[in-house]
Parts: sequence; structure tokens; C-alpha cells
Amino acid sequence: MASTVSAFGLTGARFATPADKRVVDAVDRGLASLEERLERHLRITDPVVDAVTRYLLEAGGKRARPLLLLLAAHLGDGIDDDVLTAAEVVELTHLASLYHDDVMDEADTRRGVPSAHTVWGNSVAILAGDLLFARAGALTAPLGSEVAALQSRTFERLCLGQLHETLGPRDGDPVQHYLQVLADKTGSLIAAAGELGVLVSGADAAYREPVREFGERIGVAFQLVDDVIDLSSDPDTGKDAGTDVRAGVVTLPTLLLAARTDDASVALRARLAEPADEADLAAAVAELAAHPVVAETVAEAERWQRDALAALEALPQGTVRRGLVAFAEHVVARTR
Repeated sequence: MASTVSAFGLTGARFATPADKRVVDAVDRGLASLEERLERHLRITDPVVDAVTRYLLEAGGKRARPLLLLLAAHLGDGIDDDVLTAAEVVELTHLASLYHDDVMDEADTRRGVPSAHTVWGNSVAILAGDLLFARAGALTAPLGSEVAALQSRTFERLCLGQLHETLGPRDGDPVQHYLQVLADKTGSLIAAAGELGVLVSGADAAYREPVREFGERIGVAFQLVDDVIDLSSDPDTGKDAGTDVRAGVVTLPTLLLAARTDDASVALRARLAEPADEADLAAAVAELAAHPVVAETVAEAERWQRDALAALEALPQGTVRRGLVAFAEHVVARTR
């Protein structure tokens, strides 16, 4: 999956030394091996179950979490069979969460195809996610109790994040509530990916916390950037501009808009909530995309990116650290 390596900026003059190329090539080969492993472990005898559980895998994906794990493993002994198994655990956990998220959010599409629950129904989609979680747990067991405990804590945070998102803020700042949901739903698994790379590769234990902090913070930035990207149409997936907004899904731009009391913002909120027709809704989404709350959202993503980069100061200089910086830069650059 060379495209994944290049997409996250791990190519070019910045990674031109022989040592850099060895690490990048190893990550590239590791991602290719991961695809083969995922393909093998998602083969199920029952043809219907096989089709459901492989559905989102075959729809593609960025493989950002395995990339981060394989890169972090070079803080230790590099990529071996256990490291690749840990990468499988992370990606299977991510895939499983997508099945459940789409049911909870009533999403119509995922990765450019109809979401699983629209094809097979909610019950089948939920059970497919459960099955993938079980497969991830089975792969975790041989890696030892410390890895299993980390995966369990991460699974718990994924569930808590979804619960808090579903229940909504009770008291306090809704923006801070939303950021905590992002830290749980998105940041926790990206953090676990980096931390597993350190742990399973036998790297210095002192690297676990900074890599974990980096992953969680850049994970929040990643989702905040997605909030901005949602306001533009996506030719790759066929999504209309404002898919989340149209579905009533909370995003940071809509939360920031809700806090504004000027006449234009109040009027825009009303149009988004009760548009006269589809054309009026599309115009309202376009107005939101040009509203100052979008620049505020980008600024917030950049703040989380800066905090993520600050966590890397505890790591040694070299290919891994520069690769993580490139990863972080890619996350925010997607808005440009």
C-alpha cells in the first residue's frame, strides 16, 4: 500500500536517507502484509456472514492506524509477526466500530458504498461488528495480558464515547463535551495504535506515554478536520456537502454556530433546522461553509495538532519522529 505511505507524507526529500528508506519500505511492506492477513482472517465459512464482515474491508480505507503502529514499532525492534498481529487487532477494532457507528448515526453510506445496515439491516450490521470485535480479541490474546488490557481499555472508551455522544451533554460546556467524545471515539484508538507499536516491538517503555498522547491529540484534530471537510461535496464517495449537518449529527461548526447570537447566525441556524426546500438547505450549508465558525474549527484542529507535536519532544530524533510529524501535518493539511 505505497499510496498510504505517500498519502501521509512519508516520501520525498524529507525521507531520502538510506535509514529513512529502510523504515519507510518496511512500513510499506508491512501494510501490504496486513492486507493479506485481514483478507485471511475475515474469511468465514458461512457465505452470508463472510460477505457482511468483509464488506467494509473491501470498500477500502486509509489504514492510518496501522500505519502509525508500524511506524512506532521502529522505536523498538521493528516489524515482526507480533507487530503485524497488533496492527490487525487495531484495524479489526476500527472496522467493527464503523459497523456500530453507522447504525447509531443512521448513516446511509460508508467509504463510498451503502452502509452495511442499509444493505442487511441493523441487527446483522451490529452482529457483524460484534464478530469483528471478537476476532480482534482472539488475536490479542497471544500477545500477552498487557496488550489485551490495552485493547480492552480502548474498547471501553469507544463505547463510552458513543454513549456520551448519544446521551448528549448534561451540564457544562457542550463544546468540551464534544471534544471529549472525539477523544474517546477517535483519539483513543489512534492512541492505542501508536502505543501498541511501542509495546509490542519492545521499545523503551518511556516512549509509550508520548506516543499515546500524540495519537489521542492528533485523533481529535483528525475528526475536527473531518467536520470541516463534511461541508464540501466529496467526488470520491458521492456525498453531498453537509452530510452530517443534513442528518442532524453534531459537529464543531454547528456547536460554535449555536453559541452565536448575531442575527445572521441565528437566521442561518433556523434555515439549517427548517429549510424551505432542498435548494434552500444546500444554500444554507454553503453559507455555513463560509461562516467564521469554520475558521474557528480549523484553528481548534491546529491547536490539537500543536499539542500532538509537543508530545513528540520526548522521542529521539530520527525517521520515526519525522514520520509522526508528517502524519500530523497531513491531518490538518486536508482542509487546504
